[in-house]
Formats: sequence, structure tokens, C-alpha cells
Amino acid sequence: MQALVQDRKSSLAIVFSFVVLLIIAASWAIASSRASTVSLDGDGGYSADSALRVSASVDEQIQTLQDRLRVNPNDWQSYSQLALAYLQKARETGDPSYYQKVEEALNKTIEQQSDDYVTVSAMGALALARHQFQSALEWGERAKELDPDRTYAYGVIADAQIELGQYDAAIETLQTMVDLRPDMSSYSRISYIRELNGDTEGALEMMQYAVDAGLPNAESTAWTRMQLGNLYFNSGNLEQAELEYVRTLNDRPGYIYALAALGRVRAAQGKTDEAIELLTQATNVMPLPEFVITLGDIYQANGQPDAAQKQYSLVSAIEQLHEANGVDMEMEIALFNADQNKDLEATVEQARQAYANRPSIHAADVLAWALYKTGHYDEARTYSEEALQLGTKDALKLFHAGMIAYRLGDNAQAQEYLQQAIEINPHFSIIYSNEARQTLDLLKAQGDQ
Repeated sequence: MQALVQDRKSSLAIVFSFVVLLIIAASWAIASSRASTVSLDGDGGYSADSALRVSASVDEQIQTLQDRLRVNPNDWQSYSQLALAYLQKARETGDPSYYQKVEEALNKTIEQQSDDYVTVSAMGALALARHQFQSALEWGERAKELDPDRTYAYGVIADAQIELGQYDAAIETLQTMVDLRPDMSSYSRISYIRELNGDTEGALEMMQYAVDAGLPNAESTAWTRMQLGNLYFNSGNLEQAELEYVRTLNDRPGYIYALAALGRVRAAQGKTDEAIELLTQATNVMPLPEFVITLGDIYQANGQPDAAQKQYSLVSAIEQLHEANGVDMEMEIALFNADQNKDLEATVEQARQAYANRPSIHAADVLAWALYKTGHYDEARTYSEEALQLGTKDALKLFHAGMIAYRLGDNAQAQEYLQQAIEINPHFSIIYSNEARQTLDLLKAQGDQ
């Protein structure tokens, strides 16, 4: 599922919701801590003991709050803090089973203090993490009404608006947010909206501002530097991307997101053994779908189909766990299945439903690709054009558009899109980059005849 792996923009909720959580959590003085580098036995399956992957400080915070609530079960502030600690734990482990605990704790707070700004904002952030974007928007708007001069809610609102395809409204929301508080959270979102609109240089500038605004050695700063590195990677600058990932690891040794990203760089550099080693380490500690899929794609490209299939099978189990804990994974599953040529007719319907729920350019692209895989090229082109409507310089979306145009016999358009994809990032996909080059060479050869 290349969108999760190569396309940082596939889900804004994944990208930014935890920044909101970290800022909210900071208001309650919940400590952020380093990700564990403990490797788990076996294949890193999701059933492994996730306690090994959680920092002691968050566990201690949770224990302290639970002890406090046993003494005073009406302490709504402790319930709110407990919910935020569980959110941080979910972030550190990648385990969505904590979302139910978050929801229960937040509901306890809402029962006693329905107008607490932090709690209402956190409900919105939880909805973002679960890809429940309409709900996130409603919670964000409710929090904004409680206190329009605080910025947390604006981040929740903007994230939801973008995932719902409300781009003009999101720009207005973000302008208000950055005017109120120019900081890491607002800068990173401004970077994202610039990236969506094809302004890569502007996006890099704002993401650097976001990094510079962060606290030294804070986890949120490391995460933001990762986004800076991803921007460089997605624009084809492997050297600078690698530098940002290495800087992140120097600041926070063993930071899982950086290990996985560096593995992706190694794969692009042709250093397959190193790539596999780094991605294996990452998936053993935190088996997120994007890490597992990247590892599977590397195995597939390296002529190891059995090892690849083992990873792809794990993805299905992980996605089922996410869905069981309230996370809407329809768009991500549809793209993965389309890439795998799996249950394609059902995949199209799944992609349609995802687009209906979150009519963003990302969902339009997934639907276009699913339609392409089933031979519905005319309809695929309609959604592919929608996916490119903002001028986003996204190599994967351009590849999809190029292949659709190619199947429709529009060779000039196909060549233009594929050329753009390769020029933006020749390493945009482990499984599709070579196909893009081969098709482009074929089109050029036909044009020369």
C-alpha cells in the first residue's frame, strides 16, 4: 500500500493528530519519552506484549492517575489526564487497542465536566486518530466555541476539513491558528497545506520553522523533523532526507519512525540488506502497516515473494485490529488490496465508500487506482483528475494518472504524467518506480517511430 509508505499525505489525521495530542498533553505536564528499542521475539506480530514497547514514564503516569482515581473516582481532571496518557501510549506503541481506554476516560470526564476545553479537544483528536473526520470536525468546532482564543481546536478542525476535502475552509482555519499562535503545530500544518497546493519549497520552509520552534530532544520535535525528512524524500532529495533522519536518530537513538524512514532511504539507494535490517527492527518494535508494507515491498522487489507475503499477511491482521478498535481503514485497505490485485470488485466498492466518507484528493486517487485495476479507465480518469486538482506534486498520484492515460491510449498525457512523477521523485515507490520508467521509455520509443 504505497500511499501509506511513500505518500506522507495519505492521511492528515495520522500526520498531525498526535501533534495536537502532544500539545494538549503538555498542558497537563505529561512527559514525552523515547521510543523503546527492545526487539520482540517472533515475527513482531501485534499480539506481542506491547508493554515492552512503552516508556516507563507514561506507565508511571498512568499508574499514578489510576491510583488517584481509586481514591477519588469523581476526579474528572485525573480522568482527562489519564485519557491523554493513554493517547501517548497508543502513539508510542502503535497499538490502537488503547483508543477504547481513551474514549472511556474522556467520557468519564465529559459526564462530570462537559465544557472542559482540553477534554473536548482531545475527543476531536481521538476521532482524527480513528479517521472519523466528521466527528472530529464537530468536536473541534465545539472546543472552539468554548474558547476561540486557544489553538488546539483549530488544528483538529483543519485536519478534519482537509480529510473531508474542504480545502478553502482549512486554509482559513489555519490562518486563524497561526495568527493566534505561530508554533510547531501551526507551522507544520501550514507546511502541509502548501505541499498539497504544489508549493514544495514553501512547505520545506514552513516545516523547518516547525522544527526550529520545537523543544530540543522532545519527541514532538523528532516527529516534526521526520516530516521534514519525508518532504525531502518525496521531492527526490535522498541526501537531505537521510541527513534529517540521521539527525533525528542522533537526538533520539532508536526512534522507530526514523529507523523505518532510513530503511526506505537505504532501499532507494540499492542497499537492500541494510534496508531489510532497519525495517525489521522497526516492525519488531512497532508493527505499523506502513512499516510492514515497506518491508514486504522490499522483499518483493528483491525476489523473495514468500518473505514478502508473510509481511503482507501481517498487514491484514493489523488492519483488522485497527478496525476492531474503531479506526476507519477503508481507504487504506482499498489501496493495499488494489496494489495486491486482491478482491478487486469488492475493493472498488470499498474505495467508493471511503471516498463518500472522506472526499479528499487522497480518497479520489485510491478510487481512481481501484477502478484502473478493474479496467474502468474512463471513470478512473475522472477521479484521477480530481486527485490532481490542487496541483500537488505527488509522484504516486502522477504515476496513477499516467498509467490510466496510457490504458486510454492518451500517450501524450501519459508521457507527461509519468515524466513528472520520475522527475519529482525517481524513488517514489519500491514496487512501481521501475514500471513507471519502463512505460515512459516505451512511450518515448513509440513517439520516435
